[in-house]
Amino acid sequence: MVFSDRQRAILEFERSWWTLDEPRDRAIRARFQCSVDEYHAELNELLETPEAVEHDELLVRRLQRQRSLRRRERLGNGTELSGGTPT
Repeated sequence: MVFSDRQRAILEFERSWWTLDEPRDRAIRARFQCSVDEYHAELNELLETPEAVEHDELLVRRLQRQRSLRRRERLGNGTELSGGTPT
């Protein structure tokens, strides 16, 4: 797989989006000309590539951990990690 400029730009955006003066959703639409859902689908695919890990291993691993935590919380298996109490 060839690591494209767009994929590189997505990782760069994920590294620093919180420093922007505009909301994240608006920045995604403006920079990548796609919906937020399309962006996240592309980001999730990107996080599984060895090229992304090679480009910025720390960022990719952090994003993978965050994604796993959100999935566990959605499934109801992450309550202990988020400080909530099981119901």
